[in-house]
Parts: sequence; C-alpha cells; structure tokens
Amino acid sequence: MLAVNYTNLRENMKMYLDKVTDDYETMIITRKNNKNVVMLSEESYNNLMENIYVMGDKANYDWLMESKAQMERGKVFIRELIEVDEDE
Repeated sequence: MLAVNYTNLRENMKMYLDKVTDDYETMIITRKNNKNVVMLSEESYNNLMENIYVMGDKANYDWLMESKAQMERGKVFIRELIEVDEDE
C-alpha cells in the first residue's frame, strides 16, 4: 500500500495512477485534518464488490468453505469438458 500526500500526488499524477492500475497498488492520499482518501483501480474495486456480495450470503459462504475443505482433503474429481459447437 502506498501513502502519498495530495501535493505529491498532483505533481506526479500519471506515475501514481499507473502504479494503482498496472501494479494493483492501493494508495492512501493523505490530507489535512486526517481527511484521507483511498484510491484503487476499477478492476480492484469491482473484485472487492464481487467478494463482498458473494461472501455476504451465509449459505453461499458456507457452500464455498465446504467446497474448499473438500478440495483440501483431496475429495476432487477431474472431468474432461466437452466443447459444444454454437451452431448446433
């Protein structure tokens, strides 16, 4: 996580925006009176929102955790996928 003050951000905007988007950095922009701002890429934001949605449903969360436990115990099945022609 990067921390940068507002003046430094303004002077080096492109570099910091590139770090946030290209390197998936989260940046805290420090401001007076402790009114800081967090900047993250749209991709990171969308991922965060999706995780909140998926994990917010207890039944879905429990299902995911049980699936993870099964995988860790080696209870997995390998299946070959069959490709379907879209014209059919």
